Amino acid sequence: MTQPDEGSAPEQEASTSSAGETPVEPVETPAEPETSKEPTLEEQLAERTADLQRLQAEYVNYKRRVDRDRELVRAQGEAAVLQSLLTVLDDIARADEHGELEGGFKAVADALQQAVAKHKLQAFGAEGEPFDPAHHEAVFHAGESAEVETTTVHSVMRTGYKHGERVLRPATVGVVDPAAAVAPEDPSTGSGTGHDQEAEQDVLTDEAPDE
Repeated sequence: MTQPDEGSAPEQEASTSSAGETPVEPVETPAEPETSKEPTLEEQLAERTADLQRLQAEYVNYKRRVDRDRELVRAQGEAAVLQSLLTVLDDIARADEHGELEGGFKAVADALQQAVAKHKLQAFGAEGEPFDPAHHEAVFHAGESAEVETTTVHSVMRTGYKHGERVLRPATVGVVDPAAAVAPEDPSTGSGTGHDQEAEQDVLTDEAPDE
């Protein structure tokens, strides 16, 4: 007589229980629709135009910086050359004051004056100019004068020069200040004193004893 196989019983039960359950099928997730799309021709044109405008603005700003730096370097070199000629111009001015600027020397001096004027060199500092600390260097005080209303250049020892708006050398000058205003005398002061003296005399007269 054949004995039942004990080892196969659990397998039969497991297969029975598995057969009773409903198999779970995997759920397929629907694919998301593609949202990206190719830009239109108008959008591409607008984007390229914006890029070109940005590049053009950067180039314009770069060119302005280069031109400004180039002009600054040129002006600095020009000012350095002109400043080295100031002592020569001083000698020419002294020769002219003493009447020694004649003949060929005068022609050379005039040519030099015209050359430096083309490079925007300007002389300043003359008697009667209002004193400006940015343009004048005062070395002495010549007192006060009623003919001026503000501190004024009285005499010039050395002419000043500037290149454009840059002062290469201030003018060495003496200055004069306006005269201090004298306060007018109050007329009521004198008349009041006389009136008080008369009143005091009247009081003394009334207090005198009768004879």
